[in-house]
Amino acid sequence: MIKTKFSYESRRSRLFLAYMAIAVSVTLTSLSGPAYAAAEFTVYKSPWCGCCSKWVDHLQANGHMVTTKDIENLDTIKKMAGVPERLQSCHTAIVDGYVVEGHVPAKDITRLLAERPKAKGLAVPGMPAGSPGMEGSAPDKYDVMLFKTDGSADVFSRH
Repeated sequence: MIKTKFSYESRRSRLFLAYMAIAVSVTLTSLSGPAYAAAEFTVYKSPWCGCCSKWVDHLQANGHMVTTKDIENLDTIKKMAGVPERLQSCHTAIVDGYVVEGHVPAKDITRLLAERPKAKGLAVPGMPAGSPGMEGSAPDKYDVMLFKTDGSADVFSRH
């Protein structure tokens, strides 16, 4: 068969279009974000705590779906969730099999859900100024702790 300039260019054009289609597909897939980006949270919080509501707003602003459960005494929830006393804060959330205690930034939760470490969850002990939901004053430096079922904990991130 004799190849003409037209058939060679046609083949090259088809290959170019195929590569472009793959590139566009990969780009659109990465822009749509990972499946965990719209995680579903259940947040247990005090009905009177404003910073807990602000943290819920932070989660929602980062694309997460949140159901809140207002409870007057959160000690039982924290105990059932396995949050060590030294890591406790004002609210407790459950997301995709993990516990999130306190004012943990959404980006750390996204990382947790992407990496899926063998752990119980994340915690920001206390209520550090500048953490999500605690904005407004001069920010404190704080650590997000990854805690395990045996109660041990390691620094997951520093802010």
